[in-house]
Amino acid sequence: MQRETGFCVECRDVTSYTLQKKLVKKMIRGEELTFEITCAICDRCGEFMSVPGIIDLNVREVDEQYRKLKDLVTIEDIYTLMKLYNIGKAPLSIVLGFGEITITRYLLGQVPSKEYSDVIRNALFSPEYMEQKMLENKDKIAMSAFKKSMTKVNELKSIFTVSNKMIGVISYIFESMDEVTPLMLQKLLYYIQGFSFALNDREMFIENCEAWVHGPVYKDVYNIFKHFRYNGIDDPKFVMFEGYKKYLDDKDKYIIDLVVNTFGQYGGKVLEKTTHKESPWLLARNGFGENVPSNEIISKETIKEYFHELINEYDISKEENVNKYILNLSNIIWGL
Repeated sequence: MQRETGFCVECRDVTSYTLQKKLVKKMIRGEELTFEITCAICDRCGEFMSVPGIIDLNVREVDEQYRKLKDLVTIEDIYTLMKLYNIGKAPLSIVLGFGEITITRYLLGQVPSKEYSDVIRNALFSPEYMEQKMLENKDKIAMSAFKKSMTKVNELKSIFTVSNKMIGVISYIFESMDEVTPLMLQKLLYYIQGFSFALNDREMFIENCEAWVHGPVYKDVYNIFKHFRYNGIDDPKFVMFEGYKKYLDDKDKYIIDLVVNTFGQYGGKVLEKTTHKESPWLLARNGFGENVPSNEIISKETIKEYFHELINEYDISKEENVNKYILNLSNIIWGL
């Protein structure tokens, strides 16, 4: 526990204090709500102390918790939106149908209404929605600002070439892992599809994967992230994917967690080698030389059949059994 010193008005002396979390009730917009805030408690008398920075900290804590409770956008969300579309505060306000200084007020800390928050969030998560708002209010902003932002709209639209469910899965993976390379992402998606067939008896997403030299690949996903090459995927524009997690149900999330917590411990090259020992990729690559390019589809039926067989052999509904399967594949790969 952190202990500092400050002046206690009750003790009339400089005393040490401890920072503790306390529940407090506050009236906001006519509603009494409970928040957890950080308080400075005098070590001598046990009373609250006012220490430098504590009030500002409490304001931030209440603001963050209130926005989360009411599902409202944050100040950071608004800055991200401005950066994504290369648009200033006043033009953004007008484009979204607000008053000219509304966004400025929000950036200074004013909390938006749920209605206005939803408009901002829709623009943040959907370039199509932002395009619609841009066209609706085209004549209300400078043509230079309109063209600059529309260029960004078109750039961002180009990454939404896969299904909503696929985007939701990718977003959930990003949220669950510290770093994901394009190669690793491809293999995790393949295993997520297989485990969904095996444990939920349904596909996770509609996309087909192809049997490339380096393992199963979802081509449209590859095109979205290929410029990261062997590096971790890191770009603020992919915050737009967060809104697509709503397409995942609890069964979907269980599958993704299962795969991320097991296969996600390994790098992309290791996962590439494990897919090379499994029949779905091998069957689709039949007749092709080791380094001969191929865009043959790995049929969903072969994926389904293969992973269904693993249920009986390993009971892959449990992480420890999935890890045993990976270990056995690794032993085969390395000849152990």
